[in-house]
This record gives sequence, structure tokens and C-alpha cells, in this order.
Amino acid sequence: MNRRWVSVLRLCLALASTLWLGCAAAQSSPTLRKISEAGMIAIGYRESSLPFSYLDQAQRPIGYSMAICEHIVDAVQARLGIADLERRYVAVNSSTRIPMVANGTVDLECGVTTNTAERARQVAFTVTTYVAASRLVSKKATPVRSLADLRGKVVTSSVGTTSLRHLEDLRTSRGWDLSIVAAQDDPEAFRLVETDRAAAYAMDDVLLYGSIARSRRPGDYLVSDDALSVEPYGFMLAKGDPEFKRLADDAILALFKSGEIERIYRRWFESPIPPHGINLALPMSPMMRRVIAHPSDSPDPAVYSAGAAR
Repeated sequence: MNRRWVSVLRLCLALASTLWLGCAAAQSSPTLRKISEAGMIAIGYRESSLPFSYLDQAQRPIGYSMAICEHIVDAVQARLGIADLERRYVAVNSSTRIPMVANGTVDLECGVTTNTAERARQVAFTVTTYVAASRLVSKKATPVRSLADLRGKVVTSSVGTTSLRHLEDLRTSRGWDLSIVAAQDDPEAFRLVETDRAAAYAMDDVLLYGSIARSRRPGDYLVSDDALSVEPYGFMLAKGDPEFKRLADDAILALFKSGEIERIYRRWFESPIPPHGINLALPMSPMMRRVIAHPSDSPDPAVYSAGAAR
């Protein structure tokens, strides 16, 4: 057998091996089997959660979460051996994101979802990709610097978020005269403060900085020193599919180990970002550095705040 035929035979064996491994992975994972059969992966994204997951001027989903998810999708494509895997983007919001993952409409949700024990009963989470703290934004003219400043005031947050639940817990536990308004989404919640219909808006601090940066008068607002909670973000995927979760986790851990996560972070938190060149100028926090050094998929906030500077 000449060298040319030997090379062809080796190529065929390599392709057969790749296809066999892809089929084996698909058989052991319901999600990978579904993706393999459809030739398509459904990726959930947020439309206005800058800088994590939002639409650019061409109405394409971009952001920190989307950049990490692209590496996961690349890993799925390599595992299944599908060269032309279709990437279908599906818009989700605070109310629809969990049901759409749980019912299989979305295979991988790439947004700004806090990993909680309650949510983990319905969906699975990857290892944590970001750690935020829920705080309050208000106008400097009528500042809400601490939780105690909320007494007797109207405060808002988006429906379906942990921040809204924390506000309700705060009102109940402390017995404060506090009026809570559930906004349909983050832009609406910020508008309530902007138009003086609410004294403060509770949300994860990094999202608040994004809302301020995009407002007409950024200098009018401040973010509270006090925090309602620590919020570990993860990507949601179907519950009961450890093979798919392992694949997603391994792709994220590879970014951590290689240092590529540092470049992705700088791109979205310390550089001008589209569509208007906003620079959030947010250096990586001690809690986030702890996540990179000691990855975890725990929903327990104490795991992320322990040993971190405050």
C-alpha cells in the first residue's frame, strides 16, 4: 500500500473515531443527543443586560456571558463532530429564562442569572462565571446610601429577580414601612428612579453601573455602599444531564486555567464596549479572583465572600 493510501486510511480512521466519540457523548447526554439530532444548539440571551448579554447595533447578542458561552458551544461542536452546528439565539428575560431552560426551549442560557438553591431545583448551573453584589441606585439629590435609608420610601426591582426577593425579605424581617414596586424589566426599573416614581432601584451592582452609564445624566446617580446580598452568576442548563454540565464546566475551567478569562474580562469591564463606547472601568474584584483560583458551582454566597476583601 503506497503512502497516499496510508494517509487516506488514517484520515478515514480519525474521522470515524471522531464520529464515534460524538455519537457516544450524544447517547449519554439528553441535551447533546437533542443537539446532535437537530444540528442546532439553542442559546438563551438577554436583550439589555450590559455588559453580560445584550444586543449591539446590528441586533446581535454580545457581551461577557456571550463570549464565554461561545467557548462552550465550540466545545459542544468539537465533541459532536458537527462542523456546521447551527447557533440559534433565543431572547429570554427574568420571567421566562428558567421555564425555557427547564422545558428544553433553550439548551444553554447565557445571561445574568444568580445560582440559588431554589432555582437549582428546576435547572442546573455551570461553575460560577461572575460574582456581583445586589445594591441600590438612587439620585444624588435624594440619596439612598444604606438599607436604613429605604424606610418610608418606594423601591423597585425587576420581576423574577433575587433582588426583588431580598427586598421583600428585608421588609418582612425588619418590619419597615417600605413600598416595593415590581418592574417588568431592568430598563423599566431604572426609569422609575429616573422619573422620581421610586427612590431606589435594587439590582446587582455591575448592572446598575451599566444602567447609569447609559442614562442621559450619569452624574445624577449613586450606588449604595450597603449590599443586599452576594450574587454568584452561572449559566443555566437542563437538570439531570451531568455529561452536558461537565462539558460546559470544562470549557469554562479551561478559560480560567489558561488566563483567557482575564482577557475576556478586560474586554467587557475595563474597555470601551459597543454600541456607544461605554467603559465601566470595573477592575476584577477579589471575589471574582477567588472564583478563578477556586472554581465552584455552589449557590451559597458565603463560598464567594469568605476570605475576600470587603
